[in-house]
Amino acid sequence: MRIDGLDQFIEDLNAAVNGGLQAEYEEWLEAMGYEFLDIVQDEVIRTKTVDARRLLNSFQKGDQENVFSMSSGGLTLDVGTNLEYASYTNDGHFTIDPSKNQDRRWVPGRWVGDRFEYDPNAETGMLLKFQWVEGSGYWDNALSIFEQMFEHSLDRKLQQWIDQQFGR
Repeated sequence: MRIDGLDQFIEDLNAAVNGGLQAEYEEWLEAMGYEFLDIVQDEVIRTKTVDARRLLNSFQKGDQENVFSMSSGGLTLDVGTNLEYASYTNDGHFTIDPSKNQDRRWVPGRWVGDRFEYDPNAETGMLLKFQWVEGSGYWDNALSIFEQMFEHSLDRKLQQWIDQQFGR
């Protein structure tokens, strides 16, 4: 008895087992990493987290100081930033370190319009009083959006591969 396409089906399964599918998923995961970076940047802007390009441009795939690492089936995606204040703007922070037991501190710099520019050599500045600054949750929002997208995209990618390999 001969079944049409069985030999090709077995060959395609062997290719998948021997790295064909793995290579496609590595490429897809890299693209998803860049998609996540876009979502993070969109959330920074949407939540009006900071008026600075520095935070927006600090996120990158594969950062050693990564904030986010996703592993699945031998594939790992690391996305992060090396800016210390990135977590403060997401989670919230005190204007003064509570362990210093101070109720105010001087920050040298100058006002340019409605923005303050830090300058350690300035004779002018601003006096910060001890208070809590609420975080924007941009990272948490982006992660939630990405997790939903990732699951749907993974399902689509697998179905696309099955259709491509087995001729639907």
